[in-house]
Amino acid sequence: MSNIRTAAEPTVFEYAALRVVPRVERGETMNVGVVVYCRARDYLGCRTHLDEQRLMALDPLLNVEGVRNALKGVEAVCRGGERAGQAAHEAPGTRFRWLTAPRSTIVQPGPVHAGLTDDPEAELDRLLDLLVK
Repeated sequence: MSNIRTAAEPTVFEYAALRVVPRVERGETMNVGVVVYCRARDYLGCRTHLDEQRLMALDPLLNVEGVRNALKGVEAVCRGGERAGQAAHEAPGTRFRWLTAPRSTIVQPGPVHAGLTDDPEAELDRLLDLLVK
């Protein structure tokens, strides 16, 4: 039995929705992105979609620019490289764990879920459509 995977074989992936919590005391959240990690494919990616009008309906005084900057930070950590700061040289799995660790900021990760996929990039697009848009 071979451990070599073909491109068409499903592999395990993990994902978490990214959500904005404009006012913690009200308990309202709005999904604004998804982070996907697939160890077998050495893949880490994220997609975001910020519906500013909908977000402002939850909190008209929200600092939308701050939310945009936080999402840019998540995207930078996913890509790695110089703009990712200390996480720049970490493995994708380490960066995923850091991004999905609980935190009390305005942009928070939801719970981590798992599934099977043939294509982590396509799965990321599917989850963005399903959970965010």
